[in-house]
Amino acid sequence: MAHGTNTTDGAGGLPDSADVIVIGGGAVGENAAARAVRGGLSVLLIEHERLGGECSFWACVPSKALLRPGNALAAARRVPGVPCEGPLDARAVLDRRDAFVSHWDDTGQRQWAQGAGVTVVRGRARLAGERKVTVDDGAVLRAEHAVVVCTGSVAVMPDVEGLSSVPVWTSREATSAGAVPGSLAVLGGGVVGVEMAQAWARLGASVDLLVDTDRVLPRMPAFAGERVAEGLRADGVRVTLGTTARAVSPASGGVRVDLGEAGHLNAEHLLVATGRRPATDDLGLDTLGLTPGEPLATDDTGLVTGVGGQWLYAAGDVTGRAPLTHQGKYAARVVGDVVSARAAGRAVRAEPWTHHAATADHHAVPQVVFTDPEVASVGRVEPAEPGHRAVELDIAVAGSSLHADGYTGRARLLVDTEREVLLGATFVGQDVAELLHSATIAVVGEVPLRRLWHAVPAFPTISEVWLRLLEDYGL
Repeated sequence: MAHGTNTTDGAGGLPDSADVIVIGGGAVGENAAARAVRGGLSVLLIEHERLGGECSFWACVPSKALLRPGNALAAARRVPGVPCEGPLDARAVLDRRDAFVSHWDDTGQRQWAQGAGVTVVRGRARLAGERKVTVDDGAVLRAEHAVVVCTGSVAVMPDVEGLSSVPVWTSREATSAGAVPGSLAVLGGGVVGVEMAQAWARLGASVDLLVDTDRVLPRMPAFAGERVAEGLRADGVRVTLGTTARAVSPASGGVRVDLGEAGHLNAEHLLVATGRRPATDDLGLDTLGLTPGEPLATDDTGLVTGVGGQWLYAAGDVTGRAPLTHQGKYAARVVGDVVSARAAGRAVRAEPWTHHAATADHHAVPQVVFTDPEVASVGRVEPAEPGHRAVELDIAVAGSSLHADGYTGRARLLVDTEREVLLGATFVGQDVAELLHSATIAVVGEVPLRRLWHAVPAFPTISEVWLRLLEDYGL
């Protein structure tokens, strides 16, 4: 089948086959499709919502558009002489957010697909047997070589009495709201919870963050969560740790949240940010002997395990491996290349760190929490074995002092002392995201610390903290 260039709606007029069928047209699916086309294959990309998916319209892009103005204003206020009186212009912030998500119109994404040689199919896809997919329970489409599942994840709803009886926000509503709420209660102290709590607080909402653990960002080192909680409180967010919502119920003007012995609170909106799970409930996994609702386990080539033959692949959140957009896109590129190679009869090399293996999922997953202060992390965050050593210092160098008055930050390197290579790094502070890729390169490349010492940081930049950390290690 030749490369398709038309967008179709529903099952009418569909081609009945393609070399590859990609289920899920978010950023991950788009990358898998584009890579397969680049490898000479025809592709049908099936999406039931907006092409571009969660990241483009309800997650990464709009959330950062909401956060950036507050971060910029706070940064300006830390440098004397910069005129920055007054609060944020909430309407301007929301309008800019709307522009970044193209007003929730995916025309641009469809035009990209057409230019890339990908045929877009509108509808909900389900697996219907080996290399077979139905769209809206209609036409059966056949993949000559592979089906790639990139359906992402959905919000988890906790088991809280009354939750189903009140309107709640998930991350979608939190990033797409058209007005600043008067008050917002946030359940969950993970990335979505802390980012949205700070974004809406800086836009003028009264915010309560309710966390059932003893700190926010529990998967990060303790110092990172502590600094972020301080930043949230400085913005007026009421952070309550070790608290669980016992029940919720409708209240005048919003929602009442029962906190047990901690009392209760009322809020105009309730954001549930208690995690996400792979979106596999209605995918037809049962037709293949797999369990609906469970992640699709894959090997490093993206091939789904537990299914006969080399035809079913998956990438992104749906696998549960490394649920971050950039890691999903990385895995999708691997899958596209693997499928193309196997279709052409070329050998697939799946050894670690080769072109056909998503090895970084196990060793070097970078992540940024775009709060103020930011948290940037890659690789291991805590020592796991004897011979692992953490080197930790405040970020207090000329570059940070010039960057902002009263700059506070913390950095940690995790070192394998036997091989003297970096296993991971965590930074917390204003604008530390820009330190992350150098750390990622050091981890992926297993750069010997004695060679890394010769990577001289420019003066005066925050990157000088690298020299201080290596000196503290003993170099």
